[in-house]
Amino acid sequence: MPPTFTRFSASIQPEGAFTVLAVARQLIAAGKEVIELEIGDSPFATPDGAVEAGIQAIRDGRTRYGPSVGLPEFRAAAAAYLNEEHGLAVTADHVVAGPGAKTFEQLFCEAFLEPDDGVLVFSPYFPTYAANIARRGARMVLSSLRASHAFRPDLDDVRRFLDEDARPKAVFLNSPHNPTGGVATKDDLRELADLIRGRDVAVFSDEPYDCMVWDGRHRSLLSEPGMLEQTVAAYTFSKSFSMSGWRLGYAVSSPETVKVLDVLTNTALSCVPPFTQVAGIAAMRHDRQYRDDRMQDFHRKVELLVTGLNTVAGVDCLMPGGTFYVFPSVAPICNRYRITSHGLAMYLLEGADDRLGVACLGGECFGVAGAGFLRLSCAQPDDRLTAAVAFIAEATTRDDRIAAYLAVHPEHRLDTSYEAPAIATA
Repeated sequence: MPPTFTRFSASIQPEGAFTVLAVARQLIAAGKEVIELEIGDSPFATPDGAVEAGIQAIRDGRTRYGPSVGLPEFRAAAAAYLNEEHGLAVTADHVVAGPGAKTFEQLFCEAFLEPDDGVLVFSPYFPTYAANIARRGARMVLSSLRASHAFRPDLDDVRRFLDEDARPKAVFLNSPHNPTGGVATKDDLRELADLIRGRDVAVFSDEPYDCMVWDGRHRSLLSEPGMLEQTVAAYTFSKSFSMSGWRLGYAVSSPETVKVLDVLTNTALSCVPPFTQVAGIAAMRHDRQYRDDRMQDFHRKVELLVTGLNTVAGVDCLMPGGTFYVFPSVAPICNRYRITSHGLAMYLLEGADDRLGVACLGGECFGVAGAGFLRLSCAQPDDRLTAAVAFIAEATTRDDRIAAYLAVHPEHRLDTSYEAPAIATA
């Protein structure tokens, strides 16, 4: 008799982007052409400076264990980079290395959460937040992000959470925001800091898209007075420097918190490979122009996709303030055909055409507040983005094919109509 699995393992849902990616790749292997807009990965090459530094580090034998907290030179380089880029005042002692940014969700929860603690999460939300909060037996308290408010955090909800929750302990902040592209303003961050300063409350500030702010510059909660002591901010090389496969990131907090994260990293991960950290140092020091050029490419692609989607009947798409995602409302289309937004996404991939499909994500992949929306990545050549828009416009008028898809997939039938959201005009 095999051993039983835990209730926790049975309750965890995978990240939707990778689930849809697997379906897309199966269809591609079977001969179908798929325009992949589901996964949040850069289509660009890792900059040459980082590649050469990483290769040389391997040749130099930087392939053994390193300090769990990160190489001293990597930590110093990351601190200098953030100080120059975002106007912070941190040192190497404020930095801990990690394999990307995602792992710091779990380490943050291990550091600060006890069972039944309340955690405020702005919804839609990155799907692994729920799993990591659940690992600690804590409670996720949701605050809905609204298109009419440009998907910025609702500070009234923060105030109510702090005043009314039985055990308020943490806030998860993601700006620029995945999946909506919303960006917290300077005033938002200042008010958030004023609300939590001095309380026994920690903030996980998820900032992997810090170089993808399309109007103005990125602002971190770390820059607000006193927030370094109450915040863990996570960064990655995956988006800005096209290094997703290198699995490299870091977190920034107070030296006291970094010491705790160091021990947790040691017990869970041992260390980040030294040669990837050497590559990251080179990227931060020498490849910023390459980074900036690629960010301009992403910005143009975002504008191209939003402009195109807003010509499609039944689609209403806000121009995101950051990230390389767009988050259009498709509520009128879903209501007309009685299909969920996740069902619409899967129809576009599997059922709309036998030879061509578009892979994207239904907003439900990011929590119930995402229902009625789609998330599309812009990580494709321009002509593929244009082709995707044309395909969506045509596919969402194919009454017979949508009906046939729902007949085979009744789980995607929409029971209650979506409310069409008010979209912010500025």
